Amino acid sequence: MEIIKEIEKMQQISREEAAAKKSIGFVPTMGYLHEGHLKLVEKAVDENDITVVSVFVNPTQFGPEEDYDEYPRDLERDLSLLRERKVDYVFYPAVEDVYPEGYATYVQVEKGTDVLCGRSRPNHFKGVTTIVSKLFNMVIPHRAYFGKKDGQQLLIIRQMVRDLNMDIEIVACPTVREEGGLAMSSRNKYLSSKEREAALVINRTLEKACSWIEEGERDGWEIKKAMEREIKAEPLATIDYASIVSRETLQELGVIKGPIMIAIAAYIGSTRLIDNVWLEVT
Repeated sequence: MEIIKEIEKMQQISREEAAAKKSIGFVPTMGYLHEGHLKLVEKAVDENDITVVSVFVNPTQFGPEEDYDEYPRDLERDLSLLRERKVDYVFYPAVEDVYPEGYATYVQVEKGTDVLCGRSRPNHFKGVTTIVSKLFNMVIPHRAYFGKKDGQQLLIIRQMVRDLNMDIEIVACPTVREEGGLAMSSRNKYLSSKEREAALVINRTLEKACSWIEEGERDGWEIKKAMEREIKAEPLATIDYASIVSRETLQELGVIKGPIMIAIAAYIGSTRLIDNVWLEVT
């Protein structure tokens, strides 16, 4: 496994591997890897000749009051986990190289970025789409792997790739959960044992919403209100949103039909967690 810090070297390696007819799989991460990341990595290794994993905590997707400086980092542990999984290259660029002095260009998807997480985190997705498009240009992969846990992000990146005619396959991978159902996240480390127990209300509420739909309920607003009641009943939880949206438009649905995403964001104590499930509803 080779660690690459220079952007030009990463591009050169990718071009050489592609010229040798080798497929390149790419997993972009912000590090502090957990089992969810590692499942993406394992799938990339299985499906490609070469696997590249980036470790880069992207400052442009954090708001001024968010946890960029405190975001968990442990590069040596990350490298050990990636080495065990036979990753070929770890791309670890410096912030000043990715965003040099005078940097002034951003990529922004206009549709679906001002709802759900975009409503409470203005400019978050502009930072996400900018760094992902830059990483795609640096790594030049054939396939890129993203988890469904960050469902809105995944759908927005797919939109960007379609709209900008990027020759990259976006591979969606299932959410990986801890015992009890909590979606794996690097931010779970912030939770106390009591908060971790309280956080289970998120997945529990998603499961109830799925069961209501399976039983025939199609009123999106009624299910939304019921989800909000479930979360508010947990004393340590503060709801950001509970929504049922179209996976095609990311707009909330009054009548539930088609490919949908049921999504929740809530603070457990001071830690903001997100989760979702995808359904096909006839």
